[in-house]
Amino acid sequence: MSIYCPDETLQTLVREFQQSQTSLDHQLERVDALLLAYPEDARLHFMRGSTLAGLGRLIEAHQGLSRAVALAPEFAIARFQLGFFQLTSGEADAALDTWGRLDRLDDGHYLRKFVDGLRCLVRDDIQGAVALLRDGVALNQENPPLNHDMQLLADRLIELAPNPGNAAADPNVSETSLILRQFTRPLSKNGDAP
Repeated sequence: MSIYCPDETLQTLVREFQQSQTSLDHQLERVDALLLAYPEDARLHFMRGSTLAGLGRLIEAHQGLSRAVALAPEFAIARFQLGFFQLTSGEADAALDTWGRLDRLDDGHYLRKFVDGLRCLVRDDIQGAVALLRDGVALNQENPPLNHDMQLLADRLIELAPNPGNAAADPNVSETSLILRQFTRPLSKNGDAP
């Protein structure tokens, strides 16, 4: 018996999730059922974490994404999403640490561009962040939902960053923090192909 969910089963599940044929609650039930049979499959933990994030169950979502990365440290999209989740939760240092292994990707890999862009964002380099996020979008041919979310983030950065009138009432909160708070879930929760 394999410890991994059959690829055909996983692909069918991903297709259903992408087409929004089932509610998030039903998606979670489906993933949980598969996890009973395949508890060591990082892809299922990733899908579970992403689904839980979509349901607003953020503590459990963090646990699911963390488990995916623990089971498969080279699972790049799971590592990216976990880092993004940490970043949007105000844990920039944890995100930077999580993303460290993604530096092994080629400079031209879309996830590398996204990470480099988000690192610029952490440093409040909005122009650098936007440029690198857009570079990543141009390179990414395998994950359109993630492109949508990264483009949305880039657009939001352009929209808000230059306008001091949008600054936080609390002078200790940067515009970057305000923007990232709008992204409190891992991106592309609709079942990206793991």
